[in-house]
Amino acid sequence: MKTLCAAFAVTCMFLAGCNTMAGAGKDIQTGGQKLENSADNAKQKM
Repeated sequence: MKTLCAAFAVTCMFLAGCNTMAGAGKDIQTGGQKLENSADNAKQKM
């Protein structure tokens, strides 16, 4: 029974970690897009 509980806990932590990393990846991607847009705008003004 302890093994089953431990396996369940590890699985929950793994899935939570995946969701956290996916969210962080989306945030970084959005930041990169905004930076790219700012660079394009500055380039057009030159």
